[in-house]
Amino acid sequence: MIHAKVRSVSDPQQTLSLDGGSKLPPGAVRKFRLTVVEGPKAGLTWESSSDRCSVGFHPSNDLVVEDATVSRFHCEVRIGEEGAHVRDLDSRNGTVLDGVRVTDAFLRGGSLLKIGRVGLRFEFSAESNRLPVSPGNAFGKLVGSSVAMRTSFALLDRAAMSDVTVLLEGETGTGKGVAAEAIHRASTRRDGPFLVVDCGAIPPNLLESELFGHEKGSFTGAVARRVGAFEEASGGTIFLDEIGELAQDLQPKLLRVLESKEFRRVGANAMQKTDVRVVAATNRDLRAEVNAGRFRSDLYFRLAVVKVTIPPLRARPEDIPITVEQILKALGADPQQSAALRTPEFFSSLGHSAWPGNVRELRNYLERCLVFEDALPVSTEPARGGTIVAGIDPKIAYAEARRRALDGFEKGYAEALLREHNGKVATAAAAAGMDRVYLYRILRRHGIKPSG
Repeated sequence: MIHAKVRSVSDPQQTLSLDGGSKLPPGAVRKFRLTVVEGPKAGLTWESSSDRCSVGFHPSNDLVVEDATVSRFHCEVRIGEEGAHVRDLDSRNGTVLDGVRVTDAFLRGGSLLKIGRVGLRFEFSAESNRLPVSPGNAFGKLVGSSVAMRTSFALLDRAAMSDVTVLLEGETGTGKGVAAEAIHRASTRRDGPFLVVDCGAIPPNLLESELFGHEKGSFTGAVARRVGAFEEASGGTIFLDEIGELAQDLQPKLLRVLESKEFRRVGANAMQKTDVRVVAATNRDLRAEVNAGRFRSDLYFRLAVVKVTIPPLRARPEDIPITVEQILKALGADPQQSAALRTPEFFSSLGHSAWPGNVRELRNYLERCLVFEDALPVSTEPARGGTIVAGIDPKIAYAEARRRALDGFEKGYAEALLREHNGKVATAAAAAGMDRVYLYRILRRHGIKPSG
């Protein structure tokens, strides 16, 4: 069987409009259906009410498939402006799309998914679902005018109005910590403490004491009683960052706190009550961690009462200008010195980068620009061997020379990328680690026509 890590090709306009050809309004996504065509409950049809569907035998899935060959969280189908795609969640038996085993692939109407012994048919609907979209361009210190970001704002706002546990998902640097604090500030607990515990930065043997405290003499070095975060944050919010790094022996203890609102200090016999709101964050997909046996499924279920994904910067390039303005303001940038960092040309150049470090990387880059009082190239790595790059003409003004170099690199890279992947845009974009819509923009900008 062929194993594919790249995304298969679908019509880029296939999910951007309804059957009548009219473009979907902002915040709307096309409905889709999954029908069981093979295995238990054959004939069962599930229809979407949002933009995604989680499939597996765990009861918290949207489509629950009761079969021993299906993983707890087997795969997820998601639909958006770029199309509909399926992503395998590190399942035991894998996800097969139209005969090809895939990790992340685009779907066509009528595609057949095979998960274990179960067959599912994917179909588009002529109707659409409207997602909640915030009317504002900010939530706390998070900013963004894109539909993707404003959808996250709407979910964050709803989460803040309740006292439920929230799980924030997103790549490193997207602003999950900022979102957690914004939830706290917008909640009824705003006058209480907001404590942060980084589960990935504290050694496992010390993390239990950090969370729950300890009694004097409970272990070597425990010279006095220590109050833990769950006790100190009483009446407020505790933010558990990098929750996917939590050691397995601590997971049932955290589960007990979430279920019964009580904990025990290390070395103590008595249980203590706690009144805290828990917000957790991870850059992993905890469902895949559950499948791998590294994370308890019941703990995941308790954490993900409300789950909010913070989209990466490369998926919302239209948010770069407003994000840059906010960062420059926070850095106290002098308007005259930072004038070159506020031009449309500069914003356009920033849109050429994938920003793997997201907003954090963008902030670091802008700080460097302020130090040198110039709009530095996004990539500041020196040429191999420290030699001067061929083709540079020192008679041309620096800004123009930089623009030509970036344009030349972008055009050459896109052409070579398409040749490498036989003109297939979706496959090429996946191999390059960029969004397919972004690659289409590059091709249009340089007049490059894909063959597939």
